[in-house]
Amino acid sequence: MKISMYMSPKICAVLFMVHICVSTISAQIKYKDSTKTSMNMDAVYDRPFLTFDKFPVNLGGYLEANSIYSIEDGLSEGLSFQARRLTLFVSASISKRIKFLTELEFENGTEEIAIEFASMDIALHPLLNLRGGIVLNPIGSFNQNHDGPKWEFVERPDVSTNLLPATFSNAGFGIYGKAYKGDWTLGYEAYLTNGFDTSIINNEEERTFLAAVKENSARFEDNFSGSPLLNGKLAIKHRKIGELGISYMGGAYNRKEIDGLQVDTGSRRVDVLALDLNTTINKTGTGLIGEMAYIWVDVPDTFTQQFGNQQAGFFVDIIQPVLKTKILDWEEAILNLSLRTDYVDYNIGKFAQTNTDIGDDLFALTPALSFRPSPQTVLRINYRYQWQQDILNNPASRTATWYFGISTYF
Repeated sequence: MKISMYMSPKICAVLFMVHICVSTISAQIKYKDSTKTSMNMDAVYDRPFLTFDKFPVNLGGYLEANSIYSIEDGLSEGLSFQARRLTLFVSASISKRIKFLTELEFENGTEEIAIEFASMDIALHPLLNLRGGIVLNPIGSFNQNHDGPKWEFVERPDVSTNLLPATFSNAGFGIYGKAYKGDWTLGYEAYLTNGFDTSIINNEEERTFLAAVKENSARFEDNFSGSPLLNGKLAIKHRKIGELGISYMGGAYNRKEIDGLQVDTGSRRVDVLALDLNTTINKTGTGLIGEMAYIWVDVPDTFTQQFGNQQAGFFVDIIQPVLKTKILDWEEAILNLSLRTDYVDYNIGKFAQTNTDIGDDLFALTPALSFRPSPQTVLRINYRYQWQQDILNNPASRTATWYFGISTYF
């Protein structure tokens, strides 16, 4: 079908959490109302924060947890509970026109602790702002706008996690800005960052797999290829219609020489082009969110055909509010029915020997029922049905999965 931590950091993290809990006794919640001009590029700052009297730092975060029960080809491992993510935000206005924000994420308890974002911004003009540090690469929309409470689904989109690296960030520097004209907003971002490495074609998945680069924590201090990764995005938004974005990232992922010894015949590139869209049909309140990506990778001729040189995928979310009313003390509680379609083709092309299509693709449908007592909190029930074919196009394996999850800002 073609459709690790050591004990010391852990203790520090726990002490930091305790400090936050104690400090929030005197905190007041501050919510930003920027719906008219906010775009996907603003997602890192477009969050609820806690502000403190006589304390120059704002704090926030979110929690994601769920249960999961799946059956693959008639076999099940039973019911499990997952503490997926606890994420902390810290922001500060350092001085006029200078601000800082960082995002620290704890995945699966403390199995992985990662800095997703840590950048200083200098505002020179609405059309020209400087950003440097650890930046989220602006590819597609989900990579920057990934907070769990914003979504009706427990799982993240496959194109944004299995095709592209999820919450992909790197050390780098760049510029961004926005221009306004009536109901229209035009935004852009351009960065040079550290890039990919040869793990994208040398990994445990035994396929071309860009997400493997996230295993290399050294990318925050060393650029494997020695050539910067170029990242750019252009987006346009109409306040009453929606937002459309086009983004690109590309650069070398290999080394031609190591310590003066030739290890490859030349520079090998990886290039990614992505489109994203979000809109709401005013008459029905139906929300549409989508993203698609196409990837080109220069794979060495010595590799077998299971390592694809072209990949593609997309996701589409349809969200329909069916009830909006006061429930208990929740003034504007919302009940949503949603449907997500996921598709990923890890290897586009044909076998050289037989001229038949190469398999290795995935297709999934996920209906969802979600309840939002407030915009910052969501309870969601998902049922995901997935078909996945191997490289030889054997009959697809089928996986059915039930999720019940919660996610909330705090």
